Amino acid sequence: MAGKNDNATIGAIMLIAGGIIGAGLSLLYAPQSGVKTRRQLTRYAKKVRNEAEEAIRDTAESISDMMEDLTEKTTDLLDQGGEVAEDWRKHMLDALDRGQKGLEKQRKRLSQFWE
Repeated sequence: MAGKNDNATIGAIMLIAGGIIGAGLSLLYAPQSGVKTRRQLTRYAKKVRNEAEEAIRDTAESISDMMEDLTEKTTDLLDQGGEVAEDWRKHMLDALDRGQKGLEKQRKRLSQFWE
């Protein structure tokens, strides 16, 4: 049992040592200095932030335009609905007036019939 634990320990130590050696070699062969890399990262971060802000502005503008269009269309529909309602009101009043005249006419006929 002790042999298996020793092998696992040795394997773990070799893995850690390999990682440290690899990190050291990568720093030795890095194509540019850390200062230059940080500057590049800073520039890239600013560029990404500016693009994100622009995308947000464009999206907000698009939403604003859609809201204006929706408001105009809603207003137009309400105006049309008001016109349709007014037309129906006139038709209903005309129909009621014709019905009332028809009832008056029938009343006169019946009163003549009963007299």
